[in-house]
This record gives sequence, structure tokens and C-alpha cells, in this order.
Amino acid sequence: MDIVVKKIIVEVKKGDQQAFGELMDLYKDKVYHIAYRMLGNVHEAQDVAQEAFLRAYTNIDSYDINRKFSTWLFRIATNLAIDRIRKKKPDFHLEDQIAGTEDLTYHSQISSEEELPEDQVIQFEMQEWVQGEIMALPPKYRSAIILKYLEDLSLKEISEILNLPVATVKTRIHRGREALRKRLKHS
Repeated sequence: MDIVVKKIIVEVKKGDQQAFGELMDLYKDKVYHIAYRMLGNVHEAQDVAQEAFLRAYTNIDSYDINRKFSTWLFRIATNLAIDRIRKKKPDFHLEDQIAGTEDLTYHSQISSEEELPEDQVIQFEMQEWVQGEIMALPPKYRSAIILKYLEDLSLKEISEILNLPVATVKTRIHRGREALRKRLKHS
């Protein structure tokens, strides 16, 4: 994979836009998932993913071909997501109560085409609950937890993405886990 990626990047550096399209195809899902897990919002995740690829394309000359492209790209996406979290103001949520109603949320009013079996509903609710608790963590812990447990990256990769020493990454993962454990216990 790395050899193929390096060949594509050489073409991109020569100005081949089609080659960059190949890079996007290889990494678009992973970049989107990182952004979505950090932001918890489909539209914002799409914006961050697009911005990450735009930045990667415009800064491709600064990319060191001897390093993993995915690490460089994930760092761009993670930094953009963290910037967005820091600037974020509370906005519309599906869990918000509809004005003038009792116990009706926007989420409860979205119709579903099919009935989900009960165990699927429970699993979905658990995932949503855990994702919600992760979203409540401070960004520095959230990014470490997401990259480690949801994206299954190594400490070394996370260290490179977050531009932090491995020891700091370990500490953030540990503290993030502790904070998450406390949140889940009190929820």
C-alpha cells in the first residue's frame, strides 16, 4: 500500500490532479470517520474532510515522502476538527425539545422506513450513548481516545498525528479513559 501511495504522491507533486483523486478515494472514508467521531455531526465532518483534502493538496510539496501519508493526512483532519470544536458554539441538536411541546424531540419525529429489531435498537442506543459521552470529553482527550479505540491506531501513529511525545499520548489516553469511565458510571 505504501509503495502505491508513494507512486501516486510523486504524480500529484508533478501536478496530476487525477492522481490526487486516487488518494482521496483511498482515504476519504477514514478521514470522514475521524472527523465524524470527533465532531459528532455529519455536515461538519464532511466539511472537515473536504478541508483536510484541500489542505493536503495545496501543501503536498511540504509532505515528506519518507513518512506515512495517512499519518500526515490524519493530522491535518484531526487539527481541523479540534479547531472546529474550539470555535464551536452550541447549535441545533436532534435531542432538543421541540418548542411548545412536552417530551417531543426533533429526533423522535424523524420517521423510519423500517422497524428495527429490539436488540439492534439497544445496540444503536448504546453506541449513541457512548459516542455522546466521548463527545463530552475535552478535545485533547477526545482526539486521543478516538484515534486509539475507534480508529485503532498505534501510540506511535497517534503521537505523529497529534504531534506529541508518545508519553503524552499515553497520559491523554489514560486520563481520557478515566474521565470516560467516571462519565459512564454517573450517566
